[in-house]
Amino acid sequence: MLSKILIANRGEVALRIIRACRELEIPCVAVYSEADAGCLHVREADEAVCIGPGPVADSYLSVPAVIGAAEIKGCDAVHPGYGLLAENAAFVETCVDNGLVFIGPSAAVMRRMGDKALAKQEMKKARIPVIPGSEREVPNVQEAASLAGELGYPIMLKAAFGGGGRGMRLVNAPGEMESQFLLARSEADKAFGDGALYLEKAVTSPHHVEVQVLADKAGSVLTLGERDCSVQRRHQKLIEESPSPLLDPETRRKMASAAIAACRACGYENAGTIEFLVDGDKNFYFMEMNTRVQVEHPVSEVTTGVDIVKEQIRIAKGDLLPQTGSIQTRGHAIELRIIAEDPSDGFRPNTGRITRYVSPGGPGVRVDSHLYEGYEVPVFYDSLLAKLIAWDASRPAAITRALRALDEYVIEGIITNKDLCAAILRSPDFVNGVYTTAFIDENKQQLGIK
Repeated sequence: MLSKILIANRGEVALRIIRACRELEIPCVAVYSEADAGCLHVREADEAVCIGPGPVADSYLSVPAVIGAAEIKGCDAVHPGYGLLAENAAFVETCVDNGLVFIGPSAAVMRRMGDKALAKQEMKKARIPVIPGSEREVPNVQEAASLAGELGYPIMLKAAFGGGGRGMRLVNAPGEMESQFLLARSEADKAFGDGALYLEKAVTSPHHVEVQVLADKAGSVLTLGERDCSVQRRHQKLIEESPSPLLDPETRRKMASAAIAACRACGYENAGTIEFLVDGDKNFYFMEMNTRVQVEHPVSEVTTGVDIVKEQIRIAKGDLLPQTGSIQTRGHAIELRIIAEDPSDGFRPNTGRITRYVSPGGPGVRVDSHLYEGYEVPVFYDSLLAKLIAWDASRPAAITRALRALDEYVIEGIITNKDLCAAILRSPDFVNGVYTTAFIDENKQQLGIK
């Protein structure tokens, strides 16, 4: 049994975990920085510990501070949420060394799947389709150029130990290689503390589709349908939906089977996501595995009825999955990321005080957020303010419901991307379900983006 859980995160995801702990009747402890003293997750947790000043390096990314908070409060488990320390294998090892259950996969699995080149090798052994590319880290510009010449342009440079679009650069021709390689390596080093890159053949204008998985200690795996995450800006997801409007039943079945095989190949345990790129002919290729719960997990929850965060905790306790294979989904769900940024001004980040806040409601509407009237949005953290999820029996009905909820949603005092979300939902390519990862770039004028 887990007697008390420390939540090593902040904001809406910390609040999400607090709610799951409360329903499981497990006490929880929040950590917070000085800048987050007024954050909702601090108020809602059973206990809270300040772990440092505002900058993440001095607070949320400080492993000694997080472990110290767990020890002071008598916690026996840690839930990392997503981002921050969630995919830091050294942090997992430190938790275990200090007698704390880490609610997620083992450090060994996290390291193998966190190394993108190594993960691709493991998937190839499991006969899961992968995008052609380097078998290991590409150490310099010269080797990258040589391999790109063999594969053929365009190619993609990617951070070997990261995700979320950071350290990722498209190279269309040989003359671009040196500048893009140096930029990608610099971005990767700043974001992940490691500038290692790998290289793969670019799949132009693909669809980005991922499969949510749960896996227990006995090696059983359950898939919770797929999510289409193709609406992106600079590889950062803006809108996710489930099921994907692209897939037919046979492709969906094959992709779920590949996700199960991927989990078994690496001995995965807990919640995770297998991400695929899908071309216009519905050929899919393994891209990476996210060894944590993801921002967009609510769309899978509302289409399956499974509380993913509760299942994470149950699996960490040693419980076995009540069912395995692929769960039957119902209806259609769309998640909109409400972000503090101005699309009409180059997506400039925005901070300040929330002067008025009215959350939407009604059937099939869910809002995951830590906002409230009077809340001061800090300058130190990710600009995600809320996730608005709309569910209905069909995709057209879900779009209509999402637009209604957006119209009800009031956030005043700062600039957000709410109007952009509405414009995307109304755009013909999105309505018809024919969009790709190039959607935002192809529709900038129509969407009012500068």
